[in-house]
Amino acid sequence: MRKFSLDALARELLRRAADSPNGRAAETVYGGHEHVLRQTVIALTAGNRLAEHHSPGEATLFVLRGRVRLGAGEVRWDGMHGDLLVIPPQRHTLDALEDSAVVLTVGKPQRESHADE
Repeated sequence: MRKFSLDALARELLRRAADSPNGRAAETVYGGHEHVLRQTVIALTAGNRLAEHHSPGEATLFVLRGRVRLGAGEVRWDGMHGDLLVIPPQRHTLDALEDSAVVLTVGKPQRESHADE
């Protein structure tokens, strides 16, 4: 079993984001390419954004700190500490309205096994 302090990680990533030229920092706390589930803490300083990008599949954002705005096309959803935002299955952006940290959770479809039976 592993245990993480997401609050401590959010503080550390916000410090790193403040020192970064693009105002962001991230660290995957669980999963990766070999797993179906991936959870990544992302920190953005106020006024910075993740530019429009494709949806990673089924995904949510849990706001640990600050306020963010998730946008897809003409639709916008604001989230603050404690909110869970469902990421739409289309291109979207994420803006930090304040210094913010979120947990991005992505569930990728499993590849079918083609092993002989």
